[in-house]
This record gives sequence, structure tokens and C-alpha cells, in this order.
Amino acid sequence: MGGLVLKLAPKERVLVNGAVIENGDRRSRLSIMTPDANILRLRDAIHPEDANTPVRRVCYAAQLILTGDSDPENANLPLLRHIEELSQVFLDADSRAALAEATGALISGQHYQCLKALRSLLPREDRLIATRTS
Repeated sequence: MGGLVLKLAPKERVLVNGAVIENGDRRSRLSIMTPDANILRLRDAIHPEDANTPVRRVCYAAQLILTGDSDPENANLPLLRHIEELSQVFLDADSRAALAEATGALISGQHYQCLKALRSLLPREDRLIATRTS
């Protein structure tokens, strides 16, 4: 069996191709068989007021494409530029790999994979910000 497997907690919400779906009272497991479906767990979503750091803003831009709120044709190039800007700050090998993965996914139209790779930078960004403010 292929595809994405979602394990949902009771009452957990997920966005599938623009439709919000809420799980019932029990844990469940869904297999998404459509390879290009746009899926976002709402608990993982970045809200506009939380897009207040460079990485969070880039993640939010990728998320808008994934949710269908931004047109990929118009949003991909600016997003690619923002990823390039992040590559000027995140110089360690792991971050570079995540940025390369995000870039490759964006170029191939895999917006969820792009967002996933970008989200992996959030803990690093949090540490950098904490270091600068202390």
C-alpha cells in the first residue's frame, strides 16, 4: 500500500485540498492515495500572527501555496528567493541540506515536502534568536 498515512487524534482537524475535515471521537488512520493531494494538519499550521521570524514567514508562504490561498505560478519564484535568503544565514550542513531539499521540492511542485523541509529549520532559528537576545 502506498500513499500518505495520517494518524488522527480524536477531534483533530486536517485540511485536504482546501476542505477542513474533522476526525470523530476516536483515533483513526487514513490513507491518502492521491499523490498530489494538498494535506495540512491544522495543529501544524502557522497562523498569520505567528509568522514573525524569517523562517516562519517563509514557512507561512509555502503553507499558503499548499492550502490553495496562493497561486503556485505566482508564488513559487518569490518563495525560491526567500529560501535563497535563508541560505545566506543558515550555513551549517544540516540546514543547507534542508534548504536544498526545500528548493528541490518547490521546483518539482511538491509544496508539502518544501514546507516540511523548511519547518525543520524552526528549532535552529529559535536557538539563534535565543542566543542573540541573551
